[in-house]
Amino acid sequence: MNISDAIIRITNLRLRTYIGFNQDEMEKQQDVIINIKIHYPAEKAYQTDNVEEALNYKVITKQVIHHVEEGRFLLLEKLVADVLDICTQHPWVKYASVTVDKPHALRFADSVSLTLEKYCD
Repeated sequence: MNISDAIIRITNLRLRTYIGFNQDEMEKQQDVIINIKIHYPAEKAYQTDNVEEALNYKVITKQVIHHVEEGRFLLLEKLVADVLDICTQHPWVKYASVTVDKPHALRFADSVSLTLEKYCD
């Protein structure tokens, strides 16, 4: 059976962090919404039903939460790049995409978001 890579989606992870370079943004935490997509080969996991053969998304999510909530970021680009680096640390990861929304960043918009993607060797 030829099955494609597994795709893990972490949807609408809502966290608070210091994001921005305006004075009020540097003094008060803001909401961010993070969406992550990770591709990895899951053939061993579904053939063996062995937890050790699956990518542990809970570990990745905890690392993201810690980094975002403990960090300070001037730019959305830096925050997204850092989260993407966390998501691609495991050697099984073939591809990852991270989008971070910053709600209410613009007066007439629901949010501003930025996406970065990485293809891994």
